[in-house]
Parts: sequence; C-alpha cells; structure tokens
Amino acid sequence: MSPRKRHIVSILLQNEVGALTRVASLFSTRGYNIESLNVAPTEDPTVSRLTLVTTGSEAVVQQIVNQSLKLIDVVNVDDVTRDQHVERELLLLKLRVSGSQLAAVNSAVQKAGGRVLSDDPESYTVELTDSEAQINRFIAEAGNLGEVLEVVRSGALAMLRGATTLRA
Repeated sequence: MSPRKRHIVSILLQNEVGALTRVASLFSTRGYNIESLNVAPTEDPTVSRLTLVTTGSEAVVQQIVNQSLKLIDVVNVDDVTRDQHVERELLLLKLRVSGSQLAAVNSAVQKAGGRVLSDDPESYTVELTDSEAQINRFIAEAGNLGEVLEVVRSGALAMLRGATTLRA
C-alpha cells in the first residue's frame, strides 16, 4: 500500500448551483477529508477555481482526480503537488502580547515577512502569506511570545511553476 501524503488538487468548474457540493461529496464518499478548500472566480467569470488539500495515497488521489473529470460541472483537474508548484496560504493571527514581548513579536513578524494590522497589545493582529510549513512555524513562534487569541487561515492556494497552466 502506498503511503498517504498531502495533495493539493486544483479544479476548474462551471459556476453552477451544486457544483461545489458534487465535488466535495466525491471526496467524502471515498472517506477522504478535505483539509482546506478555497473557491473563487477565474479570469472567466463563468468558471471558478477550486483548490483543496487532502491526504491520501497517490493512487487514490489520482482516481479521485479522474472521477472528478467525469462530473458535469468540472472543466479540468490537476494534482499540482505532482509537479513543481508555488503554494501560498494567508494567515490572520490575533495575539495578546505583554509590553515586554512587543519588540520580540514585532521582530518575528518582520523576520517572517508579515504585516502588523493592529499593534494594540490586547489584540495584536498580524497578516502573513507564506507556505503552510512557514505559517505553522510562525504560529508556534508567536504562541511562545504571546497568547494566541484567534487564528484564521485561508488554506493552500497553488499553481504549477513555469508556463504550464490549468485551463478550461
């Protein structure tokens, strides 16, 4: 049995009622959890790009990709983790920070390439865009410097590197 690994699957689908539900049910009926899900219109307002993260074996995810292509609303599908890709996630993090730790938190935000949205020590709010691994690292570091009050994450967005694109 092949090992389970993290996969980022991008799906182009028609903007039709029920399209997202049909794609999500394809994963759930096979017992695979969708760890994150993002949907937004593309340059063509009649087509949306759905990006989801799941964990599974190569064979099962390939089977799901193939079965997704059979859904009426699905235009194209790709497991972007099979090739070189760019991946980013957005984090909004709210902390309670003591005055003595404020400089350390500011330094951590700057080092991570984040942006301070509010420097109020009772609701110190940060925006950071990076890979999932770096987001996880930053949350852990920030948690050591202050009290984490709220974490909001977009989940992964990804596209293939180079000239290859997922097109309708």
